[in-house]
Amino acid sequence: MSTSHEKLTATKRESSKRSEMRELRLKGRVPGVVYGPDLGSVPVHVDSKQLLAHVKRGGAEMFSLAVEGGKEVQVLIKDVQRVDGRILHADFMQVSDTKPIHVTMPIDFHGEAIGTKSGGVLQHQATELEVSGLAKNLPSSLEVDISALEIGDRVTAGDVKLPSGVTLVSSEEEIIASVIVPRVAEEDLEPTTAEEAETTDASTNNQGEEVPEVGKE
Repeated sequence: MSTSHEKLTATKRESSKRSEMRELRLKGRVPGVVYGPDLGSVPVHVDSKQLLAHVKRGGAEMFSLAVEGGKEVQVLIKDVQRVDGRILHADFMQVSDTKPIHVTMPIDFHGEAIGTKSGGVLQHQATELEVSGLAKNLPSSLEVDISALEIGDRVTAGDVKLPSGVTLVSSEEEIIASVIVPRVAEEDLEPTTAEEAETTDASTNNQGEEVPEVGKE
């Protein structure tokens, strides 16, 4: 797992009232909670711009969080709540050196599926997986090579190679990528206008009927 050298400073907050949290947000602060074996659960607020910088680096990044009046701890961003792109709340989880942690890890796809060169369409059914392990064993992302995928092939979570000491929490059968045959457009299968539809119906209805000769009853 990657570790950022940029420290985030948190200030304790005494209240969880909506009005006070709204006021914090207007001042450029984001309410949050830090929890872990050495801390319990501590309500805090942090600078919104500094937090956003850590969020953009990915949820699997570990960094130092200095809580006002307390000690500095290593944490992960466990969850963020957003509305219209703005972060309204964040949960920070203390990382232990001896206890496994459960995290959501982004998938980093590599290569160009060979099946796409034959007309296939590559689909990404998942962009992240849940894994568990000690922080020191967790990678920043899960690398998946899709270059060998032919039309009809797929990659499941169970196919992903994990580092030693890391276990998969997501279902092994979960499909994360596949190459499929493109669907035939509906306009190629059905008449495009009402006139064409009527012509087709008339042609079908007249099949097998005898056409009377002109002048004969």
